[in-house]
Amino acid sequence: MEIGIVKQVDINTEVKRAYLDYAMSVIVARALPDVCDGLKPVQRRILYAMHDMGLRPDTSYKKSARIVGEVLGKYHPHGDAAVYDAMARLAQDFSVRYPVVDGQGNFGSIDGDAPAAMRYTEARMAAIATELLTDIEKDTVDWVDNFDGTLQEPALLPARLPSLLVNGSSGIAVGMSTNIPPHNLSEVVDALVHLLNNWQRQEDIGIEELMQFIQGPDFPTGGLVYCRDREDAENALLKAYATGRGRVTVRARVHIEEAARGRQRLVVTEIPYQINKGSLIESIAKYVRSGRLEGISDMRDESDRQGMRLVFDLAQNADPDGVLEDLYKRTTLESRYSIIMLALVNGEPRRLPLKKTLLLFLEHRMNVLVRRSHYLLEQARSRAHIVEGLLVALDNLDEIIDTIRRSQRPETARRNLQRTFKLTEVQAQAILDMPLKRLCALERRKLKQEHEDLQATIHGLEAILASPEKQRSAIREDLLALKQNYADARRTHILDVKGTEVAADALTPDDPVWVTVSQQGRIGRVPDEGKAPPRVFARPEELPLALLSASTRDTLYLFTVEGKAVALPVHQVPEGVAWDREGVPWVTLIRGDNGGTAVALILPADLPEGMLFFATAQGKVKRLEPEELPGVGLGLVPVIRLDEGDRLVDVVWVEDTNEVVLASSAGQGIRFAVSDVRPTGARAGGVSGIRLDNEGDVVVGAGVVSPPAMLLTVTSHGMAKRSSPDELSSQRRGGKGVQIAKLAGDERLAGIGMVLTSGRFFPVTHRKASKTVTARSAPEQGRATQGESIIALQDQDYVLGLVVQQDRIEGE
Repeated sequence: MEIGIVKQVDINTEVKRAYLDYAMSVIVARALPDVCDGLKPVQRRILYAMHDMGLRPDTSYKKSARIVGEVLGKYHPHGDAAVYDAMARLAQDFSVRYPVVDGQGNFGSIDGDAPAAMRYTEARMAAIATELLTDIEKDTVDWVDNFDGTLQEPALLPARLPSLLVNGSSGIAVGMSTNIPPHNLSEVVDALVHLLNNWQRQEDIGIEELMQFIQGPDFPTGGLVYCRDREDAENALLKAYATGRGRVTVRARVHIEEAARGRQRLVVTEIPYQINKGSLIESIAKYVRSGRLEGISDMRDESDRQGMRLVFDLAQNADPDGVLEDLYKRTTLESRYSIIMLALVNGEPRRLPLKKTLLLFLEHRMNVLVRRSHYLLEQARSRAHIVEGLLVALDNLDEIIDTIRRSQRPETARRNLQRTFKLTEVQAQAILDMPLKRLCALERRKLKQEHEDLQATIHGLEAILASPEKQRSAIREDLLALKQNYADARRTHILDVKGTEVAADALTPDDPVWVTVSQQGRIGRVPDEGKAPPRVFARPEELPLALLSASTRDTLYLFTVEGKAVALPVHQVPEGVAWDREGVPWVTLIRGDNGGTAVALILPADLPEGMLFFATAQGKVKRLEPEELPGVGLGLVPVIRLDEGDRLVDVVWVEDTNEVVLASSAGQGIRFAVSDVRPTGARAGGVSGIRLDNEGDVVVGAGVVSPPAMLLTVTSHGMAKRSSPDELSSQRRGGKGVQIAKLAGDERLAGIGMVLTSGRFFPVTHRKASKTVTARSAPEQGRATQGESIIALQDQDYVLGLVVQQDRIEGE
C-alpha cells in the first residue's frame, strides 16, 4: 500500500538491507586494501593527488594542508583528519616498512606523539612511491568517476611495488578486519621471481618452498619473531601463511651491558611493532613502583638519532635473565601479533594465503603489462602510419606541392592527396601540417630512421602480447630492478625457539657480517653474503683502518693509540661502510668524549684458549688475559701503560704455542715465541719486543705465524712481496732482528701482515688513495728482496699504511 510518496516496508527487511549496504561501503570504500596495489581508497587517492600535483621525489615539498585540500576537494569526501592521519602514517618510518610519503616536519614519533598540524608540515612522494604510479597514463588501469562525477580517478594503481606484502596493512571494517604484516622487499621479490621461473609447476609450489624466500614478517621497528607457538610445537608462521590467519610472538631486542661497580643493566634497542614506547616506559615504571617487577634499580630512555636505547639498571644481585623474563611476561616487550591476511579481490573481501597473494599480484602485473603493451602498440602503429605518409610525400615531393598548389581550399587539398597518392585522411592531414624544414635531406633521414625504430617497437610489442613467457620475463626484469633500487637488509629476525625461557644472549641473531673501521674514527658493518668483502675504492671519503669478518653475536673491541679499550656488540654497529661515510663515529656509540684512531679486533662469545698481544711503536710488547678487557657499556678503559711519546700500533690474538713477527719501518723484523712475554695486568706496561737502533724507526705491525699464511710486506714506495716466515729464524725477544724487506734511499716499510693466497689487503697512501689488492698479486720472494709495485703513486705521494683483511677468530 502506497500513500503519496510514502511506501510501506517491512522494518526487518529494511534494516537488514541498509546495514548490509553500510557494511559493504565500509569494507570496500574505507577499511580494506586491494590485493592488487595493496592500498586503501584514501591511500590511493593521496598518492594519485600528489602525482597529479607533480610532487615527485625531485621536486620541492608542498604544505600538507594543500595536499589534504586537493584530496578532499577532488576525490575523498570525508573529514580532513582522516586524510591527514592516513598521509602522516605513510610517512612514518616506524609504521611503514618502506614509507611512500617523504615528510618534512613533525609527523609523529614512536613515543605516541601526534603529528604537527597540517599547516606546519610539508610532504612529497618518496622515490619508491613512483613505482606504484608508473605507467598510469598508459591506459594500464580502469578509471571511475569521482564522488561528484566531475573528474576521473584510478580504480587501482599499476603498482610495480608489491605493496600489500611489503608495507602490510591494518584496518577494522564491519564484521571483519585485516592485519597484514610488512615484509622485506628483497624476500618478496625473490618469492615472486621464483613463481615466475617455475610458472609451469606453480600448482606444486607449497608454502614451505615459498618460505625459503620469505622468512617471515619484517617490521620497521625490528625485534624478534618466534615462529613456533608457545602453546604447542606447531609452526605459527607456516600456519598463518598457509591459511591466511595465525599469531606469532614478537619480542624486543635486549642485550646485557656491564655497569659500574660490577653491576649489570639491560638495554632495549628494538621494541615490538605498533608498541608505543612512551606507554611502555610508563607501564614498566608503574610495575617497578608497585613492587610487581623486582631487580630494577633505575630506568631511563637514552634514545637519540643513533637509535633506540632503553636502559634498565639492575640491583646488585639481580639475575639479568630472570628480570628480562619478568619484563616479557608483564609488559609489552613481548606481544602477540595476529596475522589476518584479508584483502579485496575484485571488490570482494577474501582471506588470502601467502601463495594466493603473490599470484594475484602477478596476475595484476600481467594485466597492467598487457594493457600497457596494447596502448604503446596503438601509439606506435598510429605514428608509423603518419610517418609512412610523410615518406610518401617526400618521395613524390614535386607532385605533392603541385597538387596542393592547384587546390582551392585545405579540405580540397586533403581530398586530392588522398585520391592521387592513395593516402588516408590522417596521412593527408599530416602532410598538409608538415613544416617546410622537414623537406631537407637530414630530416628525411630522421624520418626513415624513426620509421625503422617504430617497426622494431611494433614487432617487439606484438611479440610480448603473443608470448606469455615474454610477459613473465618483462615482469621479472621490473621486479629485479625494484630489488636493486630499493631493497635493504632484514630488520626483524625470525627465531625457531619453543617456550619462553630464553637467555638474553640468545636473542641476538648469528648473522655473518663485515665490520669496517676508518682511521678517522668511523665504524660500520655490511652483511657477509659469501661474496667479496667491501671494496676500498680510490680516494674514499675516509682512510680505511680495518676490515674484519665477524658475527652479529661477536664483540668488537677498539683499542685507541693511547692504550685504552672499549667493547661494542657487533649487532649494535650501524650498517654502512666506514670509509664511504656510511657508518658513524664510534665515539657516539659509547657516549664519551674521546675518539680518533683505534686498532680493532673481533672476539667471539665462545673464545678459544689464548690472550691478546699488544705491540707499541717503540718496540714494546705485552700479553693480556681477555678477562682484563672491559665489558660492554663500560666505556674506554686502560689496558696498557705507555711510555711518554709511545703509542699502541697493533693488537692480535695469540695462543701460548704461537710465534709472532714484529716489523719496523727500517725493514727489520724479529720472530719470537709469545711465551717469552709474561702475561700482565691491564695497568702494566710492556716489555722489549724488538730493539730499534735507528732514529725515527718505529714498529709498523705485528703478525702471528700460522702456516700456510705468508708474511706480506709493503713499502712506502708501493713495493710488495710475500715471504715465508721460515726465513726468519726464531730468537729471543728484544733483539734487533733481521732484514725482511730491501729498502732504497728514503723508502720505509709501511706495514706487514700474515696473508693467505686468497686474502686481500689495502695499501693506503698519504694523499688518501687506496686500492683493493689480492694477496696473490704480491710475488713470492725472499726476505731481503724489494718486491714489485702494486699501486701507482703520484708525485710526492707515498704509502702511509696497510690494511689486511682479518678473518674471524673461531671460538670453541
